[in-house]
Amino acid sequence: MTEPVEVELIDVSILKLSLSDLPINWNAFPYPPANQKIGDNFIQENKFCLLQIPSAVTKGDFNMLINPNHKDFAKIKITATEKFPFDRRIFR
Repeated sequence: MTEPVEVELIDVSILKLSLSDLPINWNAFPYPPANQKIGDNFIQENKFCLLQIPSAVTKGDFNMLINPNHKDFAKIKITATEKFPFDRRIFR
């Protein structure tokens, strides 16, 4: 089981990527090396605390990646956790 968290984001810097910002095969499985480079650049540049990217699993949803090295990281507050059993079929 994984516990998703609810967080409060007040005045936290966010880089939002859209589908047009991603490589053509960004949602392929296994993922292309270009995806890793996006994440690596996000951390290395250290310009933003959060990276919002489209979900490869659920169209219309987003994932948020957190840069723990960014100065805004301390502004992120966990406000709730909830047990959530992921359906193992999505990991095939």
